[in-house]
Amino acid sequence: MLKEARNVHQTAGQPRRRWFDDEYFDLIVWFDKDDSVWGFQLCYDRERKPRALTWTRQYGYKHTGIDDGERLSGASKSSPVLVADGLFDAPSIGEKFQKDAGELPPEIAAFVTAKVLAFKL
Repeated sequence: MLKEARNVHQTAGQPRRRWFDDEYFDLIVWFDKDDSVWGFQLCYDRERKPRALTWTRQYGYKHTGIDDGERLSGASKSSPVLVADGLFDAPSIGEKFQKDAGELPPEIAAFVTAKVLAFKL
């Protein structure tokens, strides 16, 4: 079940954000000055093959993989970065998100669910 993180760092000049997570998902939601959703990033399958679906009002959709920065043996870990990734299975991710979103504010859960299910490559 997705739960809200407390004391999320806010960056001056950037949209306000809220962060929710569980074992499978991380959801970061950015808000406009009028508290409407400006965008979100839904990271999923965190332990096996992490990927992210990002949507913003300005740029629309982007689906990426997450390179955790641990590729080189014996080297220091690099920062995680988003990289090109394959297809996004909107129906199954949308269904799992709906099941895990039970404790999210209803308007956020509905908004993200609608955007996930509307995704087309």
